[in-house]
Amino acid sequence: MNYPENLKYTKDHEWARIDGNQAVIGITHHAQNALGDVVFVELPKVGRILKMGETFGVVESIKAVSDLYSPCAGKVIEVNQALVDQPALANQEPHEKAWMIKVEIADTSFIDSLMSAQSYSHYVETLN
Repeated sequence: MNYPENLKYTKDHEWARIDGNQAVIGITHHAQNALGDVVFVELPKVGRILKMGETFGVVESIKAVSDLYSPCAGKVIEVNQALVDQPALANQEPHEKAWMIKVEIADTSFIDSLMSAQSYSHYVETLN
């Protein structure tokens, strides 16, 4: 799998697209593939303040229920209602239409702790 170069990745299989003081966050192709068919997504309310590493939601599939972890601290400014309404988007376009939340970043220093697409790809290979 090729992971988009414009995204940063976590060991928990979330991705973040950083644009100034905002981050768009979702799950990776690897995560959705491991989960199987996604049937339910629970996301936080707009305005919620997140800490880095804090659980911000849940993804439920035919195989498992998995927590979602925020790669950054900040305030939720938007949630992807289309994904809540159509959870299968997570399987179809995990790096595009299936974004989960947009966060106003409290501190950009977290960016250095995230992996590049190449690093994440190598990390995923070590899991198999």
